[in-house]
Amino acid sequence: MSLAKSCQQCNEEFTVSDDDLDFLKRISPTLNGELVLVSPPTLCHECRQIRRYTHRNERHLYKRKCDLTGDDIVSVYSPDKPYKVYSNKAWNSDGWDPMNLGQDYDPNKKFFDQFDQLLRNVPRQANNAVFNENCDFCNQTWHSSDSYMCFNMGYSERCYYSNEAFSLKDCIDCFDVRKCEFCYSCFDTASSNNCSYLEHCKDCSDAHFSFDCAGCHNIFLCSGLKNKEFCIENKQYPKEEYLEKIKEFKTQNRLETNKLKERFDQLKIAAIHKENSNIKSENCTGDYIIESENCNDCFNVFNSQNCLRVVNCDDQGKDCRDINYIVEGELLYEGTSVSGYKNVFSAFMPHGNDNYYCNFCETCKNCFGCIALKHKEYCILNKQYSKEEYEKTVAKIIEKMKEDKEWGEFLPSSMSTFAYNETVAMDYFPKSKEQAGEIGAYWQDNDYETKFDGESYEPKDDINEYINSNDEVQSLLKGVIKCEKSGKPFRIIPQEIAFYMKNKIPVPTIHPHERFMELFKLRNPRKLYERQCDCDVSGHDHSERCEVKFKTTYSPDRPERVFCEACYRKATL
Repeated sequence: MSLAKSCQQCNEEFTVSDDDLDFLKRISPTLNGELVLVSPPTLCHECRQIRRYTHRNERHLYKRKCDLTGDDIVSVYSPDKPYKVYSNKAWNSDGWDPMNLGQDYDPNKKFFDQFDQLLRNVPRQANNAVFNENCDFCNQTWHSSDSYMCFNMGYSERCYYSNEAFSLKDCIDCFDVRKCEFCYSCFDTASSNNCSYLEHCKDCSDAHFSFDCAGCHNIFLCSGLKNKEFCIENKQYPKEEYLEKIKEFKTQNRLETNKLKERFDQLKIAAIHKENSNIKSENCTGDYIIESENCNDCFNVFNSQNCLRVVNCDDQGKDCRDINYIVEGELLYEGTSVSGYKNVFSAFMPHGNDNYYCNFCETCKNCFGCIALKHKEYCILNKQYSKEEYEKTVAKIIEKMKEDKEWGEFLPSSMSTFAYNETVAMDYFPKSKEQAGEIGAYWQDNDYETKFDGESYEPKDDINEYINSNDEVQSLLKGVIKCEKSGKPFRIIPQEIAFYMKNKIPVPTIHPHERFMELFKLRNPRKLYERQCDCDVSGHDHSERCEVKFKTTYSPDRPERVFCEACYRKATL
């Protein structure tokens, strides 16, 4: 029978459905021949998601010392953190053994308190990056090279200031992009090259300031086009006339570019918006769901089945729910950055199975409350047990956790290794210091950002001034720019100015973080609303306004015209 509950954090009413209860039964451990049921959640879906997000720092990097070698390193842990931090090389070396830091379980103490102590004793790797080359100032990156200040990125080369980027080459300031080359300031764009200021586009080239276009080439200020070329504001031109008219826009000049951005914003409001950005998916609700089925209330999910309340699944999620950032996982629950089978209440867990409350354990199974172990089995708090001892002890731990109301809950925000304003929680659910404190999270007040030496520099409005003057380029590279929005200082790196000059893009006057936030705000809130199709076009199988209703991330009070999929397809043929 479903349970009607009141969130212990925000007091909102929520329901734990029969299906949820059946799922909790499926992920519950069997100990000593008995199934030990996972307790139902006490927080609503949104508060649980916030709690998970508070354990992931993606884009805040700091300089500090490796606590093993004393070398200077770049890390996601600020120097004031109460944790041992090793360089990635040292952390993966044979110079230390996490099993030597194991703790005996104390039945008189809360489990979370004991796990928190283990967090403080076991060294942490500087950042979450693997198989990279020359990507020291990146995090959550893999199989990438020669990139700078990129986050959640894989299989990419020569990229800068980009996020959620996969299989990219030579791109700057891009967010949620795949298989692109020579692109600048693009969002939700795929398989495109030599483009700038694109949103919801794919298979385009030489396209600029355009929205929801596919298979288009040489377009400017266009929306909703499919397989078109040489178009400006959705008007077709002969090739020669198009190439002449495009010169009139003077995109190499910052003032002119800012005017074009304003026109682009107006264009997007007037454009037709599809109810969601799902592709080749069946029986799914949410947004950016690709080649999946039976995934509901999910966002940015690829090639997955039977998932519920899952966010950011890069590939092959199956029967997972209430989890963020997964790949190749089955029966995963309440965690972040997890793969494998039945890894529950865990964070940063590559592979393995049947692990509970673990952190940075790789290819382990049947471990409980462990940190940084590799290829281990039947361990508790980093101590080895026999199978019989393990199951007996874990059963006792769970009984105590039930008494302390810990069992069934993900690690609280108070146990996060990061401050609230360092994590992705601040992006999706911004809070003040006081509001963060109300949920147990702490705040980073210290300023550990890189301090820049050099004279103050104000970038030239036109990129041609750099193309025509190497002295001006050198002045730019040596100078410190003050962000127009935040006042934060930043510098331009040589690879960056080379990209701007090659692609005739004016030098930015806004800090990279502020540029990211501008792109981030283009993503609709990960919240679903009931809305009716706005189509009133005759000939679309309805005489007046379409009566189809759907769940969408566009709230009903927004000004965009949002069509159901059928009307959208007819309107954008």
